[in-house]
Amino acid sequence: MADLITVEDPDDPRLRDYTGLTDVELRRKREPAEGLFIAEGEKVIRRAKEAGYEMRSMLLSAKWVDVMRDVIDELPAPVYAVSPELAEQVTGYHVHRGALASMQRRPLPTAAGLLRTARRVVIMESVNDHTNIGAIFRSAAALGMDAVLLSPDCADPLYRRSVKVSMGAVFSVPYARLDTWPKGLESVREAGFT
Repeated sequence: MADLITVEDPDDPRLRDYTGLTDVELRRKREPAEGLFIAEGEKVIRRAKEAGYEMRSMLLSAKWVDVMRDVIDELPAPVYAVSPELAEQVTGYHVHRGALASMQRRPLPTAAGLLRTARRVVIMESVNDHTNIGAIFRSAAALGMDAVLLSPDCADPLYRRSVKVSMGAVFSVPYARLDTWPKGLESVREAGFT
């Protein structure tokens, strides 16, 4: 069971994963380098957990503690209870859903590995808007796609906005990055895709 820790100082170093969430450049560099991503909202947190992502910690407004009690009871990670005002100070925006979780990234599969078993694949080229990434993943899940392949310059599907817009679909559709572009498409053709 997780420890429920009340935090009243926005500079508390234990909240570092949640600081500056509105700074896109900071998040683009820091999250992959530190192996984390942020899940926002009850449904998305639950979907990330169900998909097998390890939780590093949770940041909850007090009213969300009871709602998330079943998740909290299963966690070995700390849960930080904060006021909505403190959450806004830490993150840099009003946390509408009152629940954030810092999740541990997993290694990405290879494109070749995904192509071995996939029948229907989405390929994204230079999609660098996080909202669009999330919307495409949500559509890919709805259409029953087996995998998503990203050109090297596509935005991060695990960026907070992408995850939120996808409603957690980024956890259910496997994806990989092609190492080179457009040369990486040769492996897609060799796997029998047109």
